[in-house]
Amino acid sequence: MKVYLVGAGPGDPGLITVKGKRVLERADAVLYDNLASERLLEHAPATAERIYVGKKRAQHEMSQEEISALLIERARRGWTVVRLKGGDPFIFARGGEEIEALTAAGVPFEIVPGVTTPLGLAAYTGVPLTHRKHTSAVTFVTGHNVEAIDWGKIGSAETVVLFMGLVNFAAIAREMIARGRSPKTPAMVVRWATRPDQETLVGTLETLPDQIVQRALRPPATIVIGEVVALRDRFSWFERLPLFGQRIVVTRDRRQAGELAEPLEELGAEVLLLPVIEIQPPADPEPLERAMLQLHAYDWIIFTSVNGVRSFVNALGDIRSLRAKVCAIGPATAAAVAALRIKVDRMPTEYVAESLLEALAGDDLAGKRILLPRAAVARDLVPMELTRRGAKVDVVEAYRTGIPADAATRAREVLARKPTWITFTSSSTVKNFVSIAGRESLEGIKIASIGPITSATVRELGLTVHAEADPHTIPGLVSAIQSQL
Repeated sequence: MKVYLVGAGPGDPGLITVKGKRVLERADAVLYDNLASERLLEHAPATAERIYVGKKRAQHEMSQEEISALLIERARRGWTVVRLKGGDPFIFARGGEEIEALTAAGVPFEIVPGVTTPLGLAAYTGVPLTHRKHTSAVTFVTGHNVEAIDWGKIGSAETVVLFMGLVNFAAIAREMIARGRSPKTPAMVVRWATRPDQETLVGTLETLPDQIVQRALRPPATIVIGEVVALRDRFSWFERLPLFGQRIVVTRDRRQAGELAEPLEELGAEVLLLPVIEIQPPADPEPLERAMLQLHAYDWIIFTSVNGVRSFVNALGDIRSLRAKVCAIGPATAAAVAALRIKVDRMPTEYVAESLLEALAGDDLAGKRILLPRAAVARDLVPMELTRRGAKVDVVEAYRTGIPADAATRAREVLARKPTWITFTSSSTVKNFVSIAGRESLEGIKIASIGPITSATVRELGLTVHAEADPHTIPGLVSAIQSQL
């Protein structure tokens, strides 16, 4: 029984601390707020309870008393409870109130600090909050109650970081100027700092209030006032990344989405996860299990996907019984095989079935036994051609693909965000998406395909492919999108 108050960081899920991630990985329940990235919930076990307790200005999902009571009740079940809070639990958060309640209830707790918003904001805008030539002092202040602050004292600080002051900033700026701060002092406001939809406005103490109104900027946002703001033009890097401003949908299985999402995010894109495919065990595991028992009898095993390799591993008994040569389509599939310390004997130059057949063109396959573990629904070209060449081919269902139960709801949420791109990594992802959301939902969204087979499916549905990976890999898909900008 223990409650962990974990700082989720300012928005970028990659800024969670190692300890914070480790605690999430063993949580029985996670209570998360509006400023904590939902991507962090993927670190929690699938069985963990996830409870949204978010707070926005004038809109609270739960009161503070209800949140504290929930922490105590879940902990008394003997659970490991994570209270996931945006930024840091003790910097203008309610962490102090929560540990007071936990202490009064006799519930043990631990604090895991997080990257607080000003630190993330400074890093992702290129504005150092301290600089030897400009400032040696920083003041953090909340802007909820203008009258409660001595702006003559606070306003004279070299660098001022204003939390939760967007709504009252016009009044705050007037107070600071009236008490002697130069109206020409550089100032900036940053909304959703460190996230791919980070929005930055730069002006002066005098001009920034009107700029905020003209842009109709809304919370959450943080304001920085001081000479260091002038350094942004020189040191800004995040908003100059090549995919910054691009909102890209990833439709892969949830467990595999990171392989595509992470490189896109590293280039500045905002990734929207919309799994329209789910890898499931075979309907009947017996054929695969039977093939594993006869593994010594095969001359070749052909893997056409990473999922086929993973299913093979799950069913594999004694690896020493493997005497067959191995052929793998694509570097990702080959890498999955190599991770098992199994030699890849043949890999086609292109990552499609036709190229696989070319790779085996010089082999005498007459009488050879070939195992092909693959999806329940797949193209018949390879087994038909290998059989024509005299091989005895055993095609076994290693896995199935289905549609996640929440796909339709998630599709509505994602499409409401008006994505600029959607990625498809197989024909199944294309067909599943259209069956869930309809072809018309893709109007105005660019389509990126991993290869010619997937592209053909897109075109058969009357849609346009705007970028196709070459080579037909995840890195190739990322490069194809980048080349179209």
